[in-house]
Amino acid sequence: MLTELGADAVPVRRESELDSVEGLVIPGGESTVMDKLSRTFGLAEPLKQRIADGMPVYGTCAGLIMLSDTVLDGIAGQQTLGGLDVAVRRNAFGTQVDSFETDIDMPVLGDEPVHAVFIRAPIVDSVGDRASALGVLSDGRVVAVEQGNLMGTSFHPEITGEIRFHERFLDKVRAAG
Repeated sequence: MLTELGADAVPVRRESELDSVEGLVIPGGESTVMDKLSRTFGLAEPLKQRIADGMPVYGTCAGLIMLSDTVLDGIAGQQTLGGLDVAVRRNAFGTQVDSFETDIDMPVLGDEPVHAVFIRAPIVDSVGDRASALGVLSDGRVVAVEQGNLMGTSFHPEITGEIRFHERFLDKVRAAG
């Protein structure tokens, strides 16, 4: 998605690779594994520092969990990178078979609703004073947040070809550079 929007996107798995990027997307996956691997490979602390220093970061699904300050139902010892003043719940919508799609109004992205795909997705249980909700389901549950250079979504916009979040992220990268 980032390459299609003109960015020079590269994978980041080690600290030396982190030094070469101006922004980072933390994708979906398994947040507990991401946590363990980031600590095993010495990436967690440098990432926390870059986040604290203002590097733009966008987390989708598990990436949102990794950016949250609090995981309400994490496994024993689970840590996050933090930075987003939110509390999240993992797999809040149920198992893989409970995956679903819906349209969500997000005025900050324009008049056209966002078509969102939720796959074993987290939910933002609470939004602190420093963060803002960008997207809310019809039942009031928050599924997209922003705080300064950080953004997070419970869903995967890349699955439907939704580019507005990635464009917003790239705008943050350009502004920070």
